[in-house]
Amino acid sequence: MSVSTTPHLRTATRTTSPLRSRSAVRSLLEPRTLTPADLSMVLLVTAEPARRPMPTVTIKQIPAVVREAAALGVPSVKLFAESAERDATGEISLAADSLIARAIHAAKDTAPSIAVMTETCLCSYTTDGVCYLVGTHGRPNVAATVDVTARQAVAHAEAGADIVGPASMLLGTTGGVRRALDEAGHESVSVMPHVIFWSGLYEGFRRTMGAVPKAGTNREFQINPGRADQFIDSALHMEADGADMLLLEPAMFTADVLTTLRSMTRAPLFPFSVSGEYSTLTHMDADTGQRDVRRLMELFTMLKRAGASASMTYAALDIARRLS
Repeated sequence: MSVSTTPHLRTATRTTSPLRSRSAVRSLLEPRTLTPADLSMVLLVTAEPARRPMPTVTIKQIPAVVREAAALGVPSVKLFAESAERDATGEISLAADSLIARAIHAAKDTAPSIAVMTETCLCSYTTDGVCYLVGTHGRPNVAATVDVTARQAVAHAEAGADIVGPASMLLGTTGGVRRALDEAGHESVSVMPHVIFWSGLYEGFRRTMGAVPKAGTNREFQINPGRADQFIDSALHMEADGADMLLLEPAMFTADVLTTLRSMTRAPLFPFSVSGEYSTLTHMDADTGQRDVRRLMELFTMLKRAGASASMTYAALDIARRLS
């Protein structure tokens, strides 16, 4: 009689896994998947207290906010600033005492260990609210836009910014910013350009910061959300031009390109959870008086799993408080 040597496969009869059914075992085996270190705080700076679609801060309020972020373990802040003064050249943004320069000083002086990031763009400084300077026939003046954006980046670096972010999506701005920083002696300042899908999720930010194009058109250099290939090509082109890291927006629509880029580059990748995501995925809890950020936490957990170095969010403090 022959004896079978085929191993006997035991039929599973358990309806639950011991690795998941006991909280003590889960705590032992499952690390905290999202921490304050996985967040970057976004601040919209206005000259005076303002009632806007999105929350804003003034220069006087920045120290307290940044101090709490540092205490909670949030390692970076992304600053945007509006400008009450506008012109056709955007050169108002270069002033040493501009609102953004003062915001950088306020953040960096309060917590030198926090990485201060800025946006280098023209939409909050030009009279027509677009991200570039206009040349003949209403078309973008690429050379002039690259020049002002680069000078703006140098001004931010001189105010103390650690990372500057060309945001117009106009080809050439990343390389122009990198060259200008190096020539001005700011080789250690990082460049993180914005790589942007077109979306209706930006409207809250635009209305808050006075960055709505007067012509009512969408940002023409932003990428059609159906073209992941163009998004990835643009990101890699920016890296070749000197980008040290990449900002991807809007966060909730970039999971696929984030995963692809993570396999193609070692550059840090930062999804930016924009104003529409904050408005849609959070709400004030009437019982606790606190902002319910659980849906955003789920989003950022997924993005971290997909390869995000950190996620930028207006709700960084709310989430960090919940995690602490």
